[in-house]
Amino acid sequence: MDDTRVAASYVQLLFEHMAALGCAQALGEPPAPAESFVALRRWQALLARARELDPGPKSTFALRLARGIRPRHFGVVGFAALACSTLAEALQRLERHHRTVYDVNPARMHAHPEGVCIEWGIARGRPGALVDETALAALVQLTREFTGRPLRALAVDFVNPRPADVRPYEDFFGGPVRFGQPSTRLLLSAHDLALPLRGADAALLALLDAQAEQLLQQVAAVGEPVGVWRQALVGLIRSGRTSLADLAHNLQMSPRSLQRRLAGQGLSFQTLLSQTRQQLAEAYLRDAQVELTEVALLLGYSEQSALTRAFKQWTGLAPQQWRKQQPSR
Repeated sequence: MDDTRVAASYVQLLFEHMAALGCAQALGEPPAPAESFVALRRWQALLARARELDPGPKSTFALRLARGIRPRHFGVVGFAALACSTLAEALQRLERHHRTVYDVNPARMHAHPEGVCIEWGIARGRPGALVDETALAALVQLTREFTGRPLRALAVDFVNPRPADVRPYEDFFGGPVRFGQPSTRLLLSAHDLALPLRGADAALLALLDAQAEQLLQQVAAVGEPVGVWRQALVGLIRSGRTSLADLAHNLQMSPRSLQRRLAGQGLSFQTLLSQTRQQLAEAYLRDAQVELTEVALLLGYSEQSALTRAFKQWTGLAPQQWRKQQPSR
């Protein structure tokens, strides 16, 4: 599961939870504003660390964490879902755009005699109990946020082993919970699917749907795993952490393992870093309000002259020359 990832907005939920407990700093730096995704390995490590720091019962950490979920943690997709007319429409949008939030195992929603079943297989591996329980509990909590009602799941299945005490899970989900099953499943009633959403807004929905569709196309267009590595690099570059070791640590890999993975994609670390910096540099330079000194700092260069040398190698032009050739915005 080295190439799987979750949205940075979703990861922010964990930092907010720990901040409320007064120990967010112990988790390290949250995702940078420029980061869209966080590698699954990092998400797993953050969850494990947070569970150890949380003073509550370890066995129910994921359930407590999920209670803080809000539509904004699902990014534009969450707001688009909230603007739908009914819960059924919202879930359909979440299913279509799930990769922009939770790109671990594919989600499939299908009809069931009692309502609808949302199911995740294990085609891309098993992310572990903490990841699975947080994701499913967050989804159920989100349906409650959408409708303003304490919805109960008709049934919940997990692929992970059964814990010592199942009662906290049944209390949270409001229905029977099974473990050690072939897939992760959530069953919701037909009655609940017809419930209106408290944030229904047809005009807003049209706008947000277009944005969500664009985001989905961007995610699909980025090749894996290179896209995951590049997204991780974006946040590191801004803070000046631009070594192979920095990226490996962010992805929860060893430097040697990352080197092998890069080689398998026909890349070296320096090539990946250079390509990512060039893309960022060109994006910044298209904005006339960003000074060249600021561009250099945003790319992790200590001096503007270093940016100029690198940019000439990439494009054959100095940054200011390249900027003047771009269409006015």
